[in-house]
Amino acid sequence: MGVLSESVDPQAYWRKLKQRLKEEGNETVTNCHALKMLAMDGKMRLTDVADTEQLFRLIQSVPSPKAEPFKLWLAKVARERIDEIEDPEIGIDRLMETYLKKGYSKEWVNQRLKSIEVRKDLTDEWDKRGVKKGQEYAILTDEITKAWSGLTVKNYKKHKDLKKENLRDNMTNLELVLNMLAEATTTEISKEKKPKTFEQSKTIAKQGGTIAGNTRKQIEEKTGKKVVTKLSAKKLLEEGKD
Repeated sequence: MGVLSESVDPQAYWRKLKQRLKEEGNETVTNCHALKMLAMDGKMRLTDVADTEQLFRLIQSVPSPKAEPFKLWLAKVARERIDEIEDPEIGIDRLMETYLKKGYSKEWVNQRLKSIEVRKDLTDEWDKRGVKKGQEYAILTDEITKAWSGLTVKNYKKHKDLKKENLRDNMTNLELVLNMLAEATTTEISKEKKPKTFEQSKTIAKQGGTIAGNTRKQIEEKTGKKVVTKLSAKKLLEEGKD
């Protein structure tokens, strides 16, 4: 708020903004919680914190020239999102453009887009079987990943020295292919077995991942090289330039 408002007293500005938003019936500031953080005086003091969505909503409320570029960008993103709802192909084209701008090869991007389609088929199947989004999705994904790669998602990301980055965006072509094989196989087994419980879906996830895992082992045996690499997106892009 201090940066955007250029106020000489940001804390007072923030208090005033909170009061105004509450009077308008805005629930954003009500949902902002306070956590103890290191203050300017070196002491741990309760400080208001917000998630990304809440921060953007607050930015929209700041009457300042510095906030205007953010507001224009949010309006642009909202328009693009509506366009994509009307025509999903626009979203696919925009995604491809984004990956290409980041320096990925067209071949890799095509593979990545295919992996998104395969993942969507899997999650659609999970929805039909009553698997809940969020934690249950994460557990099943972990089972598939561990079965084919030998690593949980968390350890896989650690292996590649990733933090918040998307794991699939940091896979080689071969890693993407095997991940797709694992997810596509899980989908097909689930369609045939029609699991009625989460535990049954978990067993199927292991089966689908294991099939791809066996393929990985065969490839490694023939090539003498590990399929699961430490290469991140940055290293992949650097190699592509060499």
